[in-house]
Amino acid sequence: MDAFLAGMATSFSPYILSLVLAGTLLGIVVGALPGISGSTTTALLLPLTITMTPVAAVAFLGSIYCAANYGGSITAILINTPGDPSASATAFDGYPMARRGEAGRALGMSAVASAIGGIFSVIVLIVAAPLLARLAYQFGPPEYFALALFGLSMVAAVGGESPAKNLLAGASGVLLATIGLDLTTGVERFTFGVPALSDGLDFIPVLVGLFAVSELFERIAQRGIVQEAIKLDALTLPTLADFRKCGKAIGLSSVIGTFIGALPALGATTAALICYNETKRWSKYKEEFGKGAIEGVAGPEAANNAAVGGAMVPTLALGIPGSTTTAIILAGLMIQGVRPGPHLFNEQPTLLYVVFGSMLVCNLLYLVLGFAFAKAFARITLIPDAFLWPGVFILSVVGAYAPNQSIVDVWVMLAFGVVGYLFKRHGFQPAPLIMGLVLGKLVEETLKQSLLLFDQDWTLFFVRPVVVTLFAITVAGLAYPVLAGLWKRRHPPAAGRPA
Repeated sequence: MDAFLAGMATSFSPYILSLVLAGTLLGIVVGALPGISGSTTTALLLPLTITMTPVAAVAFLGSIYCAANYGGSITAILINTPGDPSASATAFDGYPMARRGEAGRALGMSAVASAIGGIFSVIVLIVAAPLLARLAYQFGPPEYFALALFGLSMVAAVGGESPAKNLLAGASGVLLATIGLDLTTGVERFTFGVPALSDGLDFIPVLVGLFAVSELFERIAQRGIVQEAIKLDALTLPTLADFRKCGKAIGLSSVIGTFIGALPALGATTAALICYNETKRWSKYKEEFGKGAIEGVAGPEAANNAAVGGAMVPTLALGIPGSTTTAIILAGLMIQGVRPGPHLFNEQPTLLYVVFGSMLVCNLLYLVLGFAFAKAFARITLIPDAFLWPGVFILSVVGAYAPNQSIVDVWVMLAFGVVGYLFKRHGFQPAPLIMGLVLGKLVEETLKQSLLLFDQDWTLFFVRPVVVTLFAITVAGLAYPVLAGLWKRRHPPAAGRPA
């Protein structure tokens, strides 16, 4: 309780509140910019957080993460172009509403549903994360190895529709994690005689390249495409009839979104798409969907913001990224010398409650700002690409070079910009590669530490209950798709029944 009160007090200090306000404003702005998602912005601004304290850094990045999911709905509704990938499902009904002159009503419901989903997930985060941390004293290198292995087993489900491509990208990330000096043997691996690579690949140039620079290349490839803009009418509050109609959608999507967000690496986009389908399944007005159903705005927006708090549960409590953006936040914490995981609740509980408090404040802020400045935010879409993207490129170069003052990091950024562009062109997702890079090093280090602890007797892994449980969950997760496929082939659905 003392840590909770101290964390809440710090969250409402003028300095942290100013960072949360700045992060919220920035998150809404970049969320409304098509192509510049919250993950891109957190990657770009990660170098700036190096000079901050861990508490300030995670409050700032977390606020951007929360607000960008809402900001993405602005352009999704107005020009049918989601500013953030998590707003993809919002465009299905938000844009038709805008076309028939109900842009204000759609944006109003988006702000309310986003805030409700986000606040619900923060409450769940406050309750659930400490429960997971009670395992802290049972965690050693073997448990961390099993946990990291479980995280890697989720790579096949990290976005996209091709598990094979996700596995290939994840394996590439694990391979990239081996670059640098092996601390156990002292052997340099895959450095090709470049001294700057002795410490391995730095997170910042990799992330900036994969997100910001790759998006710049994508914009260059799509130059000349003009989006149709919809005039924004006066922003109106949803009516009581709208709330009654959308109450079930918001409640159901908040629960499902929080749960999906807590599953490692699925994230807000997956949550929004699944909850759009579930909202339609349980709606009494199925025929309205795709034509401008307000439930089709409320459900995905509640889900993608609920997934934000859910995604922070495995990130902070287990050290496994719950989404692409939390992988970047995880990298930021590691740069600060903070290692997320079960021990964090015992070592720095105040930091965690500051995170919870700042996310709560952020959700309340963008509810207010969403109503007050929606018209102004919509004008951001008018910034010409000729001014916007050169500025992004300059920030990218500075961001990659600044932490280590190394030109090699700039070349690494550009190389991963090409990789990210090719990923988009060929249906690969960057999240599996990031997970492989983040967790691959942890798997290798903890495996070596465990074998040293066990005097090279690997069978001792199976005398530790937590390790056995995590191994069992990992095997079950890998086996389920195979067994489900065999079951469907052996027991095909009866004629006239859905598969």
